[in-house]
Amino acid sequence: MLVSTATYAVDDLYAHDKPSHECGVFGIVSDDADVARLTFFGLYALQHRGQESAGIAVTDGRRIKVHKEMGLVSQVFNEDKLRPLNGYMAIGHTRYSTTGTSRIENAQPFLVESVLGPLAVSHNGNLTNATTLRQELLRRGVGLTSTSDTEVITQMLAGVQAGSTWEAKLQDFMRRAEGAYCVAVLTRQALYALRDPWGLHPFCLGNIGSTWVVASESCALATIGATFVRDVEPGEIIAIDEEGPRTVMRMPASQAHCLFEYIYFARPDSMLQGRMLHATRVAQGRQLAREAPAEADMVIPVPDSAIPAAIGYAQESGIPYSEGLIKNRYIGRTFIQPDDQLRKVGIALKFNPLNDNLAGQRVVLVDDSIVRGNTSGPIVRLLRDAGAREVHMRVSSPPIRHPCFLGVDMATYPELIAHRMSIEEIREHLGVDSLAYLSLEGLIQVTGHRSRGFCTGCFTGQYPVDIELVNKEIFE
Repeated sequence: MLVSTATYAVDDLYAHDKPSHECGVFGIVSDDADVARLTFFGLYALQHRGQESAGIAVTDGRRIKVHKEMGLVSQVFNEDKLRPLNGYMAIGHTRYSTTGTSRIENAQPFLVESVLGPLAVSHNGNLTNATTLRQELLRRGVGLTSTSDTEVITQMLAGVQAGSTWEAKLQDFMRRAEGAYCVAVLTRQALYALRDPWGLHPFCLGNIGSTWVVASESCALATIGATFVRDVEPGEIIAIDEEGPRTVMRMPASQAHCLFEYIYFARPDSMLQGRMLHATRVAQGRQLAREAPAEADMVIPVPDSAIPAAIGYAQESGIPYSEGLIKNRYIGRTFIQPDDQLRKVGIALKFNPLNDNLAGQRVVLVDDSIVRGNTSGPIVRLLRDAGAREVHMRVSSPPIRHPCFLGVDMATYPELIAHRMSIEEIREHLGVDSLAYLSLEGLIQVTGHRSRGFCTGCFTGQYPVDIELVNKEIFE
């Protein structure tokens, strides 16, 4: 049975106000482990990167089997679904759609037959020249069945024009593709890991003895007991087979890491460029307190993603850290439609205030980002209704004024509140006593990598690659 989870009923009540990633990618090579089972747990650790569909492809050296459905990892797979997936190499995928709608045809991994044998592909990112590449395939008579740029990648690799070996095909793809991509490619003989020359999104390599793993984030390595070895370098192709990993190619790279991985996307227990993200997010809060102090009695986060920044703000400011909002971590997973009365309470289905903590207090409310502004206002009203005397909002990222075209669902220009309003107008709209954002310079400084490049497109409108201005469902 296919279960649709493109949007959850309760999430729709308050128009989800966070940017969304589209994918988690995982791959493994092992001659003595249940690769399908380890891939399942790896995807479980990457579930935060996409909740619409999940899939696993496995090869035994002769053929590739794949199972994928709509839904969360735990809904798609059980013992009966994992048992037939026998082999020694596997790739997996959990998806949130940014190119192509949320339906089973777009679920990954994609599997095709080619002259060189079966090929399975999992992809995280967005090709900015996907429309051009798709038209080239159609002109060559290649039939396409989905609306995903991942199928474009798959068919490009399967085509006869690109070379006589997988490695030649992969190198040709890397030379022609533009935009953001972390790709795991499974053939009968090897697993390949590719990362775009900008290194826009994370991709790492780990191992457990003779077992080798690639994953979108290092938290997936830790979940299965693997040790982080290194990042897949920007512009690199790594081949992994029974002999272990080797670098096939390194393209000239101009790094432009996505700053939102530091702010929100990646799990706080993941390593990014050699540093645990939790420490970076605490540092964001510290910097925010230096840039935008407030006179208050307590610092509280919007749970859960803003907790590290709130801790940092409290540490630097000397204002006590406390809890003011309790998050219901399961309400967003219900498929039961709320009735009209529940719709009216809206945000209260997701958060409940601690009235005794808040009554009569001057509160610093820390959040990691404001995209549309749809949830921040109701949260502020919750705090005031619970007795908060003042609410000073602090945001541990700069204002988001531009959409993302490189693998992040960041809303459109009309939807972005900071594109439509000044900071003072946003303050009035949210109903807070004061509002301040972390500066872009301060954000880059606390990453610890000021000398490296970052993508600042959603803050500045300046993107590291040329952008084809297309909407999310252009292939429809």
